[in-house]
Amino acid sequence: MVVEKYLLLSTYNLGIAFSVDNIFSTQGIIVMLLVAYGFSMWAFLTNAPKVYTVMVSDIKIAQKFYEGLLKLSAADIPLHYYYTPEENLGTLATADPLYMSMNYTSMSGLNPNRTYGLWYQLKKNTQLHIISGASYGHNNRQRHICFDNRCLETILLKVQAKRLRYKVRCKQPLNFLVKDIDERIIEMLEIKN
Repeated sequence: MVVEKYLLLSTYNLGIAFSVDNIFSTQGIIVMLLVAYGFSMWAFLTNAPKVYTVMVSDIKIAQKFYEGLLKLSAADIPLHYYYTPEENLGTLATADPLYMSMNYTSMSGLNPNRTYGLWYQLKKNTQLHIISGASYGHNNRQRHICFDNRCLETILLKVQAKRLRYKVRCKQPLNFLVKDIDERIIEMLEIKN
């Protein structure tokens, strides 16, 4: 008996909540707009590409490696990367000095006075963002540093597919050496957080 009264009351309350007057009221329209906004943000974020960032010692040498040897195609910058970190923060005074000290190379199609790094398509919905700022390794060896194991595993698979000379030094964290076009040894290194 109590359950039947509760079900009738619940049905009555749902009927009131979804009545035509309530749906087209100011509050109803605001709720519908918020639901639509939430859905559109969900759709945008689920379709946004995964971005891996690799910090390199020399961006010109890295460009020869990723374009010349691995044959990665250039990628468009994702929407959420159009602004530099200092613009995202709102003022230059509060920007992190780590970002301000990096020397990116200019990309075509964007403001030539701005610097963005290099962007490559790694997989279908995965991009590779190359920035400078890594220190040189032993004997001034080129060093490419990444914080994500999956990124370096994907690069290693590309190296293996191109039949380049490489040597895995350590699997956890992943560390391998590979030779570039000019027979330079590049150290690919995963950094653990």
